[in-house]
Amino acid sequence: MEIKNGKKALLVVSFGTTYSDAQSHITDVETSLRNAFPDHSFYRAWTSNVLRKRLEKEGEHIFSVEGALECMDSEGVEEVVVQPTHMLYGEEYRRTEETVRFYAERFNKLSAGAPLLADEDDVTALTGILEKEYPVESGELLVLMGHGSASMSFPVYDLMERQFNLDGFKQVCIGTVEFDPGIEPVLTRIRRAKPKRVHLVPLLVSVGGHVINDMAGDGEDSWRNQILREGTEVKCHLTGLGEVEAVREMYIQHARCARVITEDVSK
Repeated sequence: MEIKNGKKALLVVSFGTTYSDAQSHITDVETSLRNAFPDHSFYRAWTSNVLRKRLEKEGEHIFSVEGALECMDSEGVEEVVVQPTHMLYGEEYRRTEETVRFYAERFNKLSAGAPLLADEDDVTALTGILEKEYPVESGELLVLMGHGSASMSFPVYDLMERQFNLDGFKQVCIGTVEFDPGIEPVLTRIRRAKPKRVHLVPLLVSVGGHVINDMAGDGEDSWRNQILREGTEVKCHLTGLGEVEAVREMYIQHARCARVITEDVSK
């Protein structure tokens, strides 16, 4: 938290992580947003109670969304921009938005930014960024590991693959570590295409447990080992989207176009 003299504040909301490298990816996004809103006091919050309690035992306090909004209210903040670092309109984003709505009447103006992939324009933008970040050679396949959600508002992963194909970037496949479609579409594509090398890349903001263990881990069910058993070489890229400047710029644009919640409450 960084308090300024003004009455405006920026709250960046993340799920959270206890992996130090992953925390730096979140911090990268936070820093870019802070720089984009220099006249706003800065606050951060994590939605995972479990992760916040773990860090609390180590002497590090991180607000819940409720705690951050309570603190801002008590410190006389009048206008708040809330920008989640979530990827999708999934469960974590929905809970964050519900909390923001509950507190909206305490502020003169409270706005909430969209997740990274809010609509088809975001999908187009992110696929273009990934095409530049991870060019693949002939005979190679780019595999993106997303998290997945039981409550996505539109078929993000299908739209991403369609956009890759429209761009002529056809050597790509997307799976999820949680929920459907899982890893099966990836394994099916590998068996059909028989690539000489697979580039495994997390379609996640930060590199936490899902990447270290589920994607690149030594366990027999990790994505790396399942793909290796298909007889192809695997290269794991342990890079979160939060490290990519163009992705951070997407979050900044969402924050600048944040939807005003206060007006909804007053109707």
